[in-house]
Amino acid sequence: MSAALAGFSLGFSLILAIGAQNAFVLRQGLRREHVLPIVLTCAISDAALIAAGVAGFGALAQALPWLEPVMRYGGAAFLLVYGARAFLAAWRGGAAMQAGPQAGGLRSALLTCLALTWLNPHVYLDTVVLLGTISAQYPAMPFAIGAMTASFVFFFSLGYGARLLAPLFARPAAWRVLDAFVGTVMWAIAAKLVLGA
Repeated sequence: MSAALAGFSLGFSLILAIGAQNAFVLRQGLRREHVLPIVLTCAISDAALIAAGVAGFGALAQALPWLEPVMRYGGAAFLLVYGARAFLAAWRGGAAMQAGPQAGGLRSALLTCLALTWLNPHVYLDTVVLLGTISAQYPAMPFAIGAMTASFVFFFSLGYGARLLAPLFARPAAWRVLDAFVGTVMWAIAAKLVLGA
C-alpha cells in the first residue's frame, strides 16, 4: 500500500506541474470540447510511459548495480531544479488562464494532444527516467499502479473539472499557490531520495 501511495503521490505531483499539455487539457475542458477523448489519450499515454519506465529501469538496475545510486541522486537533482522553477514561477506570478481560440475538430484536437504528450522531452524524464528510478525503491507493480491511477485521476479531474475551476484560474494568484505547492512536493521527494539512501 505504501508503494502504491508513493507512486500515486509522485505521479500526481509530476503531472500537476503546469505545462503545455495540462494547459491544453484545461482549455478543452473550459470549452467542453472533446473532453473524453483528450483525457483518455493523455492518461493512456502516461500509463504506457510509466509501465516502460518501471519495467525497464528495474531490469536495468539489476544488471548494473551502480546505476540505481547514480539515477537516485540525478533524480534528486532534477527534482530540486524542477521545484526551484516552480517556486520561481510562484514568486514571479503568472498570467491568468484564458480559454484560447477553438482547436477545431476531434482529429485536430487529438493530434495536438498527442504532439504535446509524445514530443515533449520532459515527459520522458518525468515518467520513464524519474519514475523508473524511484520505482526501484518500491515493489514495482503497486508503485506503477499508483502512478498510473494518479494520471487517470488527474486528467479526468482536470478535463471535467475545468468549468468549475474557470473562475479560480482567471486569477494569477491561484497559479502562484499551485506552483508553490508543486515546488514543495518536488523538494520533499528530493529530500527523501537523498536522505533515504
